[in-house]
Amino acid sequence: MASTRPSVEEMVGGSSNKVDTVHETSIRVNTGSSSTMEIHKVCLPPNKTTFQSIKHNFSEIFFPDDPLHKFKNQKPFTKFLLGLQYFFPIFQWGSDYSLKLLKSDVISGLTIASLAIPQGISYAKLANLPPIIGLYSSFVPPLLYAILGSSRHLGVGPVSIASLVMGSMLREVVSPTAEPILYLKLAFTATFFAGVFQTSLGLLRLGFIIDFLSKPTLIGFTAGAAVIVSLQQLKGMLGIVHFTPKMQIVNVLSSVISTEKEWSWQTVVMGMSFLIFLLATRHISIKKPKLFWISAAAPLTSVILSTILVYVFRAHTSAISTIGHLPKGLNPPSANMLYFSGTHLAIAIKTGIVTGILSLTEGIAVGRTFASLRNYQIDGNKEMIAIGVMNMAGSCTSCYVTTGSFSRSAVNFNAGAQTAVSNIVMAATVLITLLFLMPLFYYTPNVILAAIIITAVIGLINYQEAIKFWKVDKYDFMTCLVAFFGVLFLSVQMGLAIAVGVSVLKILMNVTRPTTVVLGNIPGTQIFQNVGRYGDATRVPSFFILAIESPICFANSTYLQERILRWVREEEERIVANKEQDMKTIILDLTAVTAIDTNGLEAIVEIRKMLEKRSYKLVLVNPVGQVMEKLESSRTLELFGEKSLYLTVGEAIADMSKRFKIEI
Repeated sequence: MASTRPSVEEMVGGSSNKVDTVHETSIRVNTGSSSTMEIHKVCLPPNKTTFQSIKHNFSEIFFPDDPLHKFKNQKPFTKFLLGLQYFFPIFQWGSDYSLKLLKSDVISGLTIASLAIPQGISYAKLANLPPIIGLYSSFVPPLLYAILGSSRHLGVGPVSIASLVMGSMLREVVSPTAEPILYLKLAFTATFFAGVFQTSLGLLRLGFIIDFLSKPTLIGFTAGAAVIVSLQQLKGMLGIVHFTPKMQIVNVLSSVISTEKEWSWQTVVMGMSFLIFLLATRHISIKKPKLFWISAAAPLTSVILSTILVYVFRAHTSAISTIGHLPKGLNPPSANMLYFSGTHLAIAIKTGIVTGILSLTEGIAVGRTFASLRNYQIDGNKEMIAIGVMNMAGSCTSCYVTTGSFSRSAVNFNAGAQTAVSNIVMAATVLITLLFLMPLFYYTPNVILAAIIITAVIGLINYQEAIKFWKVDKYDFMTCLVAFFGVLFLSVQMGLAIAVGVSVLKILMNVTRPTTVVLGNIPGTQIFQNVGRYGDATRVPSFFILAIESPICFANSTYLQERILRWVREEEERIVANKEQDMKTIILDLTAVTAIDTNGLEAIVEIRKMLEKRSYKLVLVNPVGQVMEKLESSRTLELFGEKSLYLTVGEAIADMSKRFKIEI
């Protein structure tokens, strides 16, 4: 053992810890050998006023991207132009727009329009809204996003998850068939409040709130919602007339079995045929991405073919239900339908906030995904404002909640979209459809809409990520499962709420139960590392070195106090069992303690008192700037006495062993 113990000279200044303090005066200590060692003083950070500290913290929380850096040292007119570009990104890329870019955007816009039209109709029915509302929602919002949005590839319109959540939440209070006008009013009002909520998050730069929807939560939630959506489409796939309004898997399956007499074989044959066709085209596009246009055109192709079949054989297909009459014309105003008072206002606000959070999360995640593939960045706060404004405006023009759709964005990206003009082309195509082509949808069968929805949501079941969670982090896997089964067996909103609760619980566990490790010296080096992680790291006789790897605050100060004392007790027992040299000094390495509050300061003082009663000396090592500042201002260091603070673990051991003649 003696040969593996580090010498004083080896440990001088030795530590793997990063130092963010400034070297000031030093003390020369005679080691009794030909060399001397240097003990560095731990210094306070530069002095700041209270206002400066608040300003710094405020800017780091709300303005980590420093959005005003472009305006520095610029002329007034240049600042005006930069301001226009900041709030209206269309001015940023519009000045360099060319015919070459237009060609690419027209092709991609027409391609996503072929997907947007059938999807819009389908998702509106998923939200229990008239099909025409889905087309209205594919016209106004994309135009606004093209002006305000910062993503070049985001395809905007209704999405399945937000449609499902809105439909399920509103249907619990108001029946869309018994009270269709009231239901429509609540849908528009929920859309308005979703927009207000989204815009407020962007303006106040509170986007970090949506980060509480962790990836495991979203993966589990969307997979559960996809299963529920698919099962709900059995109504259309089987031609069932009387179907349960409930969303739980047990109720849906029971309803399917109990209504067996209502099944229509014509509907089943048509539905399964086109579903197989849609899934086959999707599989081809996945295997060969260059053939993306096959799956993009498949929904509209299915609508056209099925409509022709029903029209030609209408005398023999009376059992197949169709969309029926859809009104021609532009979006009618709906501001007069917003519902700002009455007994149902609360559910409208609640639905708006929930769908607003989900649509924000999906839109920003999709935008960032495709931006990373083209090596550009999007501003999350500006995206929130853009999505919020288009939803507020949409609620006044007969639209419901919209955001960036993954399927449309993927098609838009693969079709070669260069700018947000592709959304304008898509909106123009939808406009032509609204003005001239609506009568053609009269014979479109509802079963085709069900098949389109099933094909779209199947892609939301990401089992590969769930397997990855199991391999990497079992807690993330559990969160994913909780969200999935919560949606299946309870409800969409309850499943989401429980999953978010589990995610928050994980955060609380990490905060309230931080990691503490025992450090040892790696022989022949000046490095101190976790003895449980590095087999060759050896304990230093007479010293017990602990590292705390988290901030110390009110939530964990009591735990840390108890855990450190337990570490000391266990070390005492280990020393007795191995008949080693008695422990004299305990070193707390604070390198990883990024912050401390008054509870944390009191905990350190209490730990010192308890250890002092047991004849142990407590030494602190390398507190970071904020921690050092609070140790000084609270006069905690005065209680520790002289020589209780060091810059590195190695210097603490070397100096303490020399002063107290500890043989190491």
